[in-house]
Amino acid sequence: MALTTTNPSFKAFLIVAALLRVGLIIYSEWHDARSVVKYTDVDYRVFSDAARFTLNPNPSTGNVAQGPLAGFFGLGDPYHRATYRYTPILAVLLTPNEFLHPSFGKYLFAACDILGGIIIHNLLSKLILPWVSASGPGDAKVSTAIETAASRPTKWADKATLLTATHLFNPMVFAISTRGSSESVLSLFVLCTVYFSLKDRWNLAAIFLGLSTHWKIYPFIYGVACLSVIDSGIPRTSYSLVENLRRLINVRTAQFAALSTGTFAFLGVAMYSIWGYPFVYESYLYHLHRRDHRHNFSPYFYLAYLTYPSKDGLHKLPPPTTFEAIVRSPLISFVPQMGLSLLAGFLFARRKQDLVFTWFVQTFVFVLFNKVCTSQYFLWYLLFLPLLIPHLSLSLGKMIALVGVWAGTQALWLSEAYKLEFLGENVFYGLWVRGLIYVLGNAWVLVQILDSYDRKYRT
Repeated sequence: MALTTTNPSFKAFLIVAALLRVGLIIYSEWHDARSVVKYTDVDYRVFSDAARFTLNPNPSTGNVAQGPLAGFFGLGDPYHRATYRYTPILAVLLTPNEFLHPSFGKYLFAACDILGGIIIHNLLSKLILPWVSASGPGDAKVSTAIETAASRPTKWADKATLLTATHLFNPMVFAISTRGSSESVLSLFVLCTVYFSLKDRWNLAAIFLGLSTHWKIYPFIYGVACLSVIDSGIPRTSYSLVENLRRLINVRTAQFAALSTGTFAFLGVAMYSIWGYPFVYESYLYHLHRRDHRHNFSPYFYLAYLTYPSKDGLHKLPPPTTFEAIVRSPLISFVPQMGLSLLAGFLFARRKQDLVFTWFVQTFVFVLFNKVCTSQYFLWYLLFLPLLIPHLSLSLGKMIALVGVWAGTQALWLSEAYKLEFLGENVFYGLWVRGLIYVLGNAWVLVQILDSYDRKYRT
């Protein structure tokens, strides 16, 4: 993967972005030592504890890996740390926290941010901006634009730099990585999948898709879009669902599916062979029946709160009817979420150039209808925004309106969540109503983006 940063202004942006992250990490150590309210995310302490347990097995406390091949490695169990529900690879990557520096993981996550920015800039300057300038989906125009980009690499460099800056200097992006969240690692894997897909290097794209899905399960939805755009050699006669399904089954798509599934399976088997059933349960099975009653943006949270079993047994609910049991099931939330996400992958991925748009829509829908939704999840679709913006036809006024609705609905929800979290007021119902407003507002934003993309390429 040849990534270059020859543009001087982009190099300067990278240096500033890196220094910003280093400064925040150093500040986090100073702040955490002096304040009760920590800068460091609680997840980072979970990761660090899991890394320590992995590095220091202790049979007397039950901290030993439980897989069939665990004896060959002599490792501890990261799941010995309560609430660690991630791949063991993350705990292994953060073991230098123990013997090198406690903030090693933060620097690793920040580095992933920077690498992601380099990939975004390369995609914009070498592929996406030339495609858009070709002003049409024709293969001949696209090929000509790419050749022009290769001969005049600085033509789109400035615009690519500004768009990449919206990612590198997004407060959510640099704050989340420097506070110790691992989202930047997954973002890097997803960007690598995008990079190789747009480069027609489908084997590498499949491997990174399998790796991304192992890291966190949701990226598997992108596989549908990839299968839809891999060239089958069959002439396209329409963009109907039946036509998409007919083109979906061929040697190249079968190879992609086998390689991505095989990568996911290989990593899963490798992790199971060392860490056993705790890996399978905590990383995957737990999320199937998870019932999170804590307040979050999801419209499902209020139902979960009302029906959550009481620990003291004082507020027992009557046995649910069959209908009530179905509605209360955590699995029911997957129906609209997965149905819309997968359908979007089939319908919107008409050509390779549509992948960024399609993945944005799929992720946006997935997050919007997820049974648990926090601000951290917004990064999953914001990642694609710098790559998507050139494809959109939006006036300045419309862009301001979209940002205003997107941010305003969150602010409305947060103002009520503050009363619950810090003032202890019983505002659960009002918070749920604001959650519904958030869903409606974000749905409107998505519809406007869909219309803007369609108008860009409407003939």
